[in-house]
Amino acid sequence: MPKQARPSTGEQAKQHALAQLRQAILHGEMAPAQRLVENELAEQFDVTRASIRAALIDLEAQGLVERIRNRGSRVRVVTVEEAVAITECRMVLEGLCAAKAAVAASDDQLTELTDLGTAMSKAVADGEPMTYSELNQELHARIREFSGQRTAVELLERLNAQLVRHRFQLALRPGRPQHSLNEHLAMIEAIRSRDPQAAEAAVRAHLTSVIEALQD
Repeated sequence: MPKQARPSTGEQAKQHALAQLRQAILHGEMAPAQRLVENELAEQFDVTRASIRAALIDLEAQGLVERIRNRGSRVRVVTVEEAVAITECRMVLEGLCAAKAAVAASDDQLTELTDLGTAMSKAVADGEPMTYSELNQELHARIREFSGQRTAVELLERLNAQLVRHRFQLALRPGRPQHSLNEHLAMIEAIRSRDPQAAEAAVRAHLTSVIEALQD
């Protein structure tokens, strides 16, 4: 949206600031524990401090920002212990989504999952961990989408957003993409076979491996 056309106050301004801040946190552009100064952010996004403050309240509710008494707001630090607890919750919800996708996905959607698996294999072979990480996230997103389980999807989007720092760290750990590739391919194969029990088990096996890696 051109600068002159973007509202600086009101709900639209808050939503603009919220979207920009959320994207910056999820893309790692704002680091954990980084202070979020309302005046600076208002100037950066060309909105009022009130709009920034309202956006920060929403981000706090989403678990991405924490407000510290007498010190303002900062990007929330998610400990390893919290990351493990979040991943345990993901295990249940993503297992459900995979089981649903195995039943509900169309043939074209199954082909899309296969193509993602092929691209992930190529990224690992080419030694491109960040490309692999992006494809990894896309695969999980597609499985959630194909499941048709809207409630689980909404919960997972909130949970996954809190894991961004740990996701980047795992993606760059030597040998991790190679290790997780087969787990993802097993998930794809189980869904393609339209076997909901196997699909759920494959997801649980993969996220158990993620927990082990987080604790390592």
